[in-house]
Amino acid sequence: MSKIKPSKGAPYARILGVGGYRPTRIVPNEVILETIDSSDEWIRSRSGIETRHWASPEETVAAMSIEASGKAIADAGIDAAQIGAVVVSTVSHFSQTPAIATEIADRLGTDKAAAFDISAGCAGFGYGLTLAKGMIVEGSAPYVLVIGVERLSDLTDLEDRATAFLFGDGAGAVVVGPSQEPAIGPTVWGSEGDKSETIKQTVPWDRFLPDLRLRAGGGTPTGDVSELPLDSEGNVKFPAITQEGQAVFRWAVFEMAKVAQQALDAAGISPDDLDVFIPHQANVRIIDSMVKTLKLPEHVTVARDIRTTGNTSAASIPLAMERLLATGEAKSGDTALVIGFGAGLVYAATVVTLP
Repeated sequence: MSKIKPSKGAPYARILGVGGYRPTRIVPNEVILETIDSSDEWIRSRSGIETRHWASPEETVAAMSIEASGKAIADAGIDAAQIGAVVVSTVSHFSQTPAIATEIADRLGTDKAAAFDISAGCAGFGYGLTLAKGMIVEGSAPYVLVIGVERLSDLTDLEDRATAFLFGDGAGAVVVGPSQEPAIGPTVWGSEGDKSETIKQTVPWDRFLPDLRLRAGGGTPTGDVSELPLDSEGNVKFPAITQEGQAVFRWAVFEMAKVAQQALDAAGISPDDLDVFIPHQANVRIIDSMVKTLKLPEHVTVARDIRTTGNTSAASIPLAMERLLATGEAKSGDTALVIGFGAGLVYAATVVTLP
């Protein structure tokens, strides 16, 4: 017989507060068209995007996270010192170590909270939410702060017609805490690594960095750099995110609708029971196709934050959630289906009660 005492966590977990931060600079499609051969009408029709936010040098991953987190903590009605863990999902914090979560936890004023980063692309918020739920129920943290944050403008190739218009910057955060009733459903999550080439970084760091070091020192690269992307002046481009648009679109439309339905089934509800649908803000055509495939009733509010925010990867779901609540399009206590999907290819879907 085991001598380990059973955990003394809460019976359930719920989202208690949400906060968001969008950089002050708003970038219309006209700016994107300065470097690609396209049109405003084409961008809007293909993605739904009209504007996006790009961060200034001062709006770092940490700074945006702290702004969003402060709002979420206040919304939850707790003090930062009560937070037992900070989970940050991001692919655009460029320091390999330490995790940016440790800096955020300290600057927020937590009491030595556990802190770590995760890399799950556009599904990162769902992964973080699932981890937070487990910590609350297991009893290892009284409250957990989950942050999705990206500076994707740093990873955007403005000469790539397929992706230059897609990405934006921002941070979204939620506080997860104890609940006496189910408020975060079972998570349906997974990955399809055989499709990982469809969304990826153009140049791995181990190929880009040696070339950068040589050029910075005035030397000439001695290795094979023939496959590295070059700009118009012959310089190696900074690594960026690239994707096979049609393959990603088909996968998201057909496979993610199935995952979304599985999350509904796991929570024991039907589309008629939903009040809100908050999918990852990847493309408005994907969102509309999922709504149709799931046969969501007209009363369900659908997040289309992508129109003015762009694709912010891990930040997109909490940012969209925050905006729906702020505008009154959704209200506290509503039942929402959330689903994230992206590079990997990874995905995570669950049903939550809105804070």
